Amino acid sequence: MAMCTILRCASVSLTSSLPRLSKRNPLTPARLLARTCYKRFLNTTAPFCAALKFTDKHEWVRVDSGVATVGISKFAQEALGDVVYCGLPEVGANLSLSDEFGTLESVKAASELYSPLTGEVTEVNDALADNPGLVNKSCYKDGWLMKMTVSVPEELNGLMDEAAYERYIKSIED
Repeated sequence: MAMCTILRCASVSLTSSLPRLSKRNPLTPARLLARTCYKRFLNTTAPFCAALKFTDKHEWVRVDSGVATVGISKFAQEALGDVVYCGLPEVGANLSLSDEFGTLESVKAASELYSPLTGEVTEVNDALADNPGLVNKSCYKDGWLMKMTVSVPEELNGLMDEAAYERYIKSIED
């Protein structure tokens, strides 16, 4: 009983002092949120996916300092199943937008890969020769396919961001 009385007195004291506290601190909760150093986004994908762009052929692109890293999306690797072979282009190959640059073979099917941009192949993921399953285990990180220069930066505008790609997937699943 005594504890209830103490708690009741404390809550009354707190509620009576709230107006005075708010006068001292003119920042409303909305203003405090606006002043935060970062925004938090809630989604189900990896945090670095926000920088990814996607094609309608289910390739993804991440550009850093004029070099694009290319891979296949989670949707594509799940549709393919367990990848058992990766056929990738030669370093130095010049690709145009939508050129076929390789194939992925899985236990379910084989799928062609199409260049999302125009540019020169600067590197391929050699780890996929010995372990093609990396595409399934880590499609956005360790399972990347190739890196290429970005010869026509305007082509990036034709790619989808993550939200547009998710809408695209929903539209083709219906």
